[in-house]
Amino acid sequence: VQLQASGGGLVQAGGSLRLSCAASGRTFSSYSMGWFRQAPGKEREFVAAISWDGSTYYAASVKGRFTISRDNNKNTVYLQMNSLKPEDTAVYYCAADLHSDYANPVVSEYDYWGQGTQVTVSS
Repeated sequence: VQLQASGGGLVQAGGSLRLSCAASGRTFSSYSMGWFRQAPGKEREFVAAISWDGSTYYAASVKGRFTISRDNNKNTVYLQMNSLKPEDTAVYYCAADLHSDYANPVVSEYDYWGQGTQVTVSS
């Protein structure tokens, strides 16, 4: 599985961004996808996940502001980020979990990772 993330950038606090992650190499509709982020000096943390059938799960810090979705026809998963805060600044990674049938928040259980896209939120 190859994953290509895009859509990051610089935005003011309160603004919005939409990240995309295009997948190839396996049957996209059969596996779960997740978004994670890593700020400088911090560990990679869970942001949101979506199962193969569309069930979602969010970190408490983003719930109500971020929305994860998938388009199986386009082999793409999205992360719509609204009401962005400076603390959302990080490199965002998409990942594929080929073994779970639920929206998995555990970073170590993901099998494939994209290259990351930088999101910077200015105050």
